[in-house]
Amino acid sequence: MKSIWKGAIGFGLVNIPVKLFSAVQQSNLDLDMLDSKDLARIKYHRVNERSGKEVPYERIVKGYMLNERYVVLEDEDFESAMPEKTKLIELENFVNLADINPIYYETSYYTQPEPQGKKAYALLLKALTKSKKAGVARFVLRSSENLCVIHPLEKMLVVTKIRFAEEIRAMRELNVDLQTVKPKELQVGMALIKQYSSDFDISEFKDEYSKALLKIIKSKAKGKKPIVKKMQPEKKLSDDLYEQLMQSLGKKGA
Repeated sequence: MKSIWKGAIGFGLVNIPVKLFSAVQQSNLDLDMLDSKDLARIKYHRVNERSGKEVPYERIVKGYMLNERYVVLEDEDFESAMPEKTKLIELENFVNLADINPIYYETSYYTQPEPQGKKAYALLLKALTKSKKAGVARFVLRSSENLCVIHPLEKMLVVTKIRFAEEIRAMRELNVDLQTVKPKELQVGMALIKQYSSDFDISEFKDEYSKALLKIIKSKAKGKKPIVKKMQPEKKLSDDLYEQLMQSLGKKGA
């Protein structure tokens, strides 16, 4: 596994040299866009929307629309905006992981300590595990500043990128009209949650779609025609919410 970042975790006055490795991978199949005529791969070109001509890569610049005109940015502009501490994941404070809403989570990275930082790494890992806390920090990855939490996972520290508050759209853009829920409906709803509750085990959840699609691909490669699943007719349920909840309880029991 190749590291994607090398630097240090700043824990007070202690710097823990680490490498970051991607902790996630896609489970969906990598499909190519093809021309149905001869199955040749389709390539995308950088085209000028005015002239319709392809633009050489060396002529492409980045710009930001401001007051109905573009402001072109140079390499030095990005460097000027970049934080000074480009190789340090500096812990700013510690929080309860449960206090971070899942809407903020992005992607995770495994950390591996360098030889000279193994003891400090073990200390931070054990301290976070015992305190049941996570560290909030910032670091620069691919020329942009990122917010993250550092949390223990078994015998490893994991860096999980989280979104800044301004990246979350305001809920006031949507109008949700909550209706009144009757006490007996809430009671049965709580009973339904209790009936379906269990300890979370991620291994129980598989990417069944990609597995089924790969099976179809292999069958087609052998000249076999896939069996198309028919839509199942939807069973008519009562319009009464309480009755639907009661039927749900009965279904689980059965």
